[in-house]
Amino acid sequence: MITRIWRGWTTVRNAPVYESLLLNEIFPGIAKRDVPGYRGISLLRRDGDHEVEFATIMWFDSLDAVRAFAGDNHEMAVVPPKARALLSRFDTHSAHYHTVVAPPPLDGMQASGPP
Repeated sequence: MITRIWRGWTTVRNAPVYESLLLNEIFPGIAKRDVPGYRGISLLRRDGDHEVEFATIMWFDSLDAVRAFAGDNHEMAVVPPKARALLSRFDTHSAHYHTVVAPPPLDGMQASGPP
């Protein structure tokens, strides 16, 4: 299993709009792509005084599955134009890790968002 991690930052004002975009449009759009080997996505948020950091964690069966999602240059971040418009800055590349211990199933939540 491969874990893909990416981070982006918004202004405090844009944070709720960005979070809503992720949960209601971007994450469902990723799921609808039905990429073979894609296992889910999780969203983390850390509020600061002047900006809000978001991190996404995605799971894939293999690097080939990551390439099916992100393209041949699989380390490049996949950031749709609507998301870019709300971000003040973001990682241009995603980090990939061989997953040693898979995430446990979460009661009441799915890896792709709230129930």
